[in-house]
Amino acid sequence: MDNSRNTCGAKLRRQIVKYLLIVLGSVIYAIGFQYFMFPNNIVSGGVTGIAMILNHFTRWPVGMTVLVMNVPLFLVAWRHFGADYLIGSLVGTAISSVCVDLFASTGIVATTDPMLGSIIGGVIKGAGLGMIYYVGASTGGIDIVAKMLRQKYQQINFGTIVLILDVVIVAAYAFVLDKYQSAMYSLIGMYVVSKVVDLALYGIDNSSLCYIVSEKSEELAREIISGHVHRGVTILEGEGAYSHQTKHVIMCVIKRTQIGEMRRLVKQVDERSFFIVTDAKNVFGNGFESISEVR
Repeated sequence: MDNSRNTCGAKLRRQIVKYLLIVLGSVIYAIGFQYFMFPNNIVSGGVTGIAMILNHFTRWPVGMTVLVMNVPLFLVAWRHFGADYLIGSLVGTAISSVCVDLFASTGIVATTDPMLGSIIGGVIKGAGLGMIYYVGASTGGIDIVAKMLRQKYQQINFGTIVLILDVVIVAAYAFVLDKYQSAMYSLIGMYVVSKVVDLALYGIDNSSLCYIVSEKSEELAREIISGHVHRGVTILEGEGAYSHQTKHVIMCVIKRTQIGEMRRLVKQVDERSFFIVTDAKNVFGNGFESISEVR
């Protein structure tokens, strides 16, 4: 009984934290958009960008237009991602849309410099979106399309997919309204947003994956495990395509700050080794992020 009660309590706390982050992220998103980007004609891309184009001709409120346009997209989200994602995204979309129209009524403009608007607004908006995406929700619109594409093309970062889709909207904005300079500032803003979103989702301290092909693989493995690097090692079996000789390949994940130390270690043990380092966006397990915290 106690274990069941503790489990329910922990689940409830996670849900409370999740929706608090969605609310906070939605408000921050609306601040970046309404006070920095919208007054400088900086297009946000996606459904919001389309709403901005419609606002130019009809003066319909951007927030309310976004809500209406999201209805069919939410039906798609419900079929593909389930009720939990749908509810979180509905909350995010509703709060961000209401806040956009609410902030618009204040008449506040943080800056009239389009460069500052694109950069500062992009950072603020990206931070808000990053919070929402981190807990598995969205603000609707193009985010739902990006999430579907991310499932198919997992090698591409979520922020990059959003950026590509948004560029199409910005191009349409520039062509329809003949605002090419605003479109160029919009591209800067969207690049900043995508980088901040990736920072929120994947972290600042990305790890590195090392492959080492050496005749002294056993000695290298011992030094990596017991030395200053102090990381786990996996030995892979390989074969030289030219010589057909069996080789041992060391695979090891390290922090980016340990690359220099690893290079010195490899040089010290075997200068003739073949050493490959590549980025590892997400690493879960002992010594890195806990797999139990994945959302």
